[in-house]
This record gives sequence, C-alpha cells and structure tokens, in this order.
Amino acid sequence: MERALEALKFHFRNGDTWTVHHQDISDLWIGRVTTSYGRIKGGHMTIIHPCKSFKAEFKPDADAIDPETTQLSSVTSGMFERVTHYQDIEKIDILFGDERGSEQIYLPFKPRDADGIDNIYQTSSLASDGKLHLVVDDERTVFDVYGDRNK
Repeated sequence: MERALEALKFHFRNGDTWTVHHQDISDLWIGRVTTSYGRIKGGHMTIIHPCKSFKAEFKPDADAIDPETTQLSSVTSGMFERVTHYQDIEKIDILFGDERGSEQIYLPFKPRDADGIDNIYQTSSLASDGKLHLVVDDERTVFDVYGDRNK
C-alpha cells in the first residue's frame, strides 16, 4: 500500500508552524475535502481546499518544539501544550514527500470572540498514555470522538 503522506504541517494564526511526521501519527482522518474559489476584499482569486472534519491522534514523540518555526513565548514545555492551550490552528499542509509536493487544507473555523483568533470548533486533550487527541469539527468535540481515552 502506498503511503499517503510524509508529514502534516500545521499553521497557527499567530504564524507558528508545527510539523508532525508520519511515524508520529497514530490516527488521522481528514473528511470531505472540497475545492472552493474566492476573492477577499478585491485581492487575488484563490483556490482553497476546506475540509468538513479533522481528527488526529499524535504519539508523544510529536511533542517536540522546533525553535525555527515556533515562537517560544507561546509554549514552555512542548507543542502538545501549545495545541491544548490555544485553539488557533487555521490550516494544514499535507506533505507527500514525492513529486506530488503538498496540498493545503483549511480546517473548519468559527471565531470564539471579536479578536477572531481562537476557533470554537477546535478541541484537544492529552490522554493518560501521553498521546495528544485533536479534533476540529463543527459537530463533534475531542470527547465525542476519543471519549474515555482522555481520562
């Protein structure tokens, strides 16, 4: 079976990024990816690929911080802390590691407040085995998807 991706690169609204490699992802679902075309405030026409639902489970090794891509003021112990404390993942790049290059997917997003930084659709938690569970969905939370594993 052909491996579908080499890594996922997460983009946070403050400009931080986080790359998680294939071997550190134990569960992944990116559901109902579509293609949209748009123009915002007279800018360039763009093609975006929004998804309806995203869920993932990351092994403890994915918690590493890359100081080149993350503002260390937003995290003190690891990327899992960053994800559980700030709900601001906007999009991900699927990195294929071959001639296919990458594909950018926008996650469901609805601002929590007028600042527009935190996403009410993003929920996450740390499981007792040290894994991070992350869900971005307008109908389900991390507890709906991963349930008892987060206690």
